[in-house]
Amino acid sequence: MLKRKIERYLADWKNAANHKPLIIKGCRQCGKTFSVLEFAKKNYKNVIYLNFFENPDYAAVFSGSLEIDNIVMMLSALLGDKAVFETGKTVLVLDEIQDCPEARTALKFFKMDGRYDVIGTGSLLGVKGYGKEPKSIPVGAETVIDMYPLDFEEFLWANGVAAPIIGMLEKCLKEETVVPEALHSRMRQLFLQYAVVGGMPEVVQTFVDTRQMNEVLRLQRDIVRSYEDDMVKYAEKKDKGRIKESFQSIPKQLSKENKKFQYSVVKKGATASKYKGSLQWIEEAGIISRCHNLSTPELPLDGNAEADVFKVYMKDCGLFASMLEDGTQYDILRGNLYRYKGAIFENLLADIFSKMGRKLYYFHKDSGLEVDFVIRYKGECTLVEVKSSTGNTKSTKTVLGHSEKYHVSSAIKLGDYNVGRAGQVLTLPLYMAFLLREY
Repeated sequence: MLKRKIERYLADWKNAANHKPLIIKGCRQCGKTFSVLEFAKKNYKNVIYLNFFENPDYAAVFSGSLEIDNIVMMLSALLGDKAVFETGKTVLVLDEIQDCPEARTALKFFKMDGRYDVIGTGSLLGVKGYGKEPKSIPVGAETVIDMYPLDFEEFLWANGVAAPIIGMLEKCLKEETVVPEALHSRMRQLFLQYAVVGGMPEVVQTFVDTRQMNEVLRLQRDIVRSYEDDMVKYAEKKDKGRIKESFQSIPKQLSKENKKFQYSVVKKGATASKYKGSLQWIEEAGIISRCHNLSTPELPLDGNAEADVFKVYMKDCGLFASMLEDGTQYDILRGNLYRYKGAIFENLLADIFSKMGRKLYYFHKDSGLEVDFVIRYKGECTLVEVKSSTGNTKSTKTVLGHSEKYHVSSAIKLGDYNVGRAGQVLTLPLYMAFLLREY
C-alpha cells in the first residue's frame, strides 16, 4: 500500500480539539477516497460511507430537514446496520460531495452538533458550470484542503527510499556538500522514472509492482481520456469544445521557445474573451497549474504577478508525458529528450513545486530576459533555473548583476549536476527540488 502524506494530516485533524468537518478536494483518481477510507477504518469504530456519484439516491437523505438527529434517522433507515452512530466513535464519509450540495450545507449542523466526525471528498468542487452549488456554503464550519497525486517524495517512498536516505540528501543541501556518487546515480535514475510515471496512485502502484511501462502508459492515457470525458459531461454546453481544445493544446504550448500560454495556439483566431473561462475550468478541476509572469522579481511575489501573462503546466508530470507522442517515455528514461527537453523538465519542476503548495511564478521581459521560476526561499526572492543538461544561465547572471534594479541576491541552478556553489548561485541536482521547503 502506498504511503501518503495526507495520513499525517488526517491524524492531526482528528486529534485537534473541536475540529471541523473536513473537505478534501483534488483531481479525479488522485487517491482521496482510498486514503480517507483507510484512515477511517483504522481510527474509528464505525465508518459510514456514502458515494453520491455512484448512488445519487443518497442525496434524498439531505433533501429535507438538516437537523442531525433527522439525518441519523434517515441514514439508519436506509443503510440498516451499516449506519451505526456512536458519539466520538463514528465518522461519516461523504464521497463526491459536489453531487449533493445539501450535504455540503449540512456540515454546518454537524459542526454545531459535534457528536460525529465528517470527511467529504470532491473532484469538481467549485468548477464553473458543474451546476450543483450548495444553498449555503458552511463558511467557518468546515476545513478545506487540496490533495494531489503522489509527489516526488511519496514516489521515493514507494520505491524503497527510506527517511534516512532523504535525511542524507537534506544534510547535503544544508551543508552544500556533494551527494555520494552511488546515491547520486540512484536518485538521478528515480527522477527520470518519476518524469514518466508521475504520481497517480494506480499508475505508481502498477510501476512499482510490474515495471511494465506499456501498462503505465495505458493507465495514464485512460486517465487523460476520463478527464476529457468530464469536460464534455460536466461543462456548460457552450464551453465543452473550448475546454477540450485548451487542454489538448498544452503540449504544443510547452514545446514553443516562448512557453507563455497563447490562445491562438489553442485554435486559430481564438481569443482570451472566448477561452479564458475554459482554461479556468481545467484549473479548478485540479488538472493544471498556472505559472504567472512577474513584472519584477521582488517580494511579495503575488503582488508582482501579471494576471494575464502565464504559462500552463500539467499538475502531474506523468500525465503530461503520456500526452506526447509514442516513444517519449523511452526517450526520457534514456535522457534523450530532443525538442521537448525544456518542456518536460520545466513541467517536472512545476509538478514538484505545486505539490509542495507553492504558487508558481517566472520572470520574462521582451528583451529576451527569462528565468524559469522565481520562489521565496529562506525569506528571499530566489531565481530558479532548470537545466536538463549543462547550460548557461545568462538571464540569471544579468538579474544578479543588477541588484540596484532587481534587488535579487540569490539563485538556484537545477540540472544534471551534483551540489556546488559559484558565488550567488547554488547548483543542485534536479532531484533535490523537493527539498526546497523553506519559505
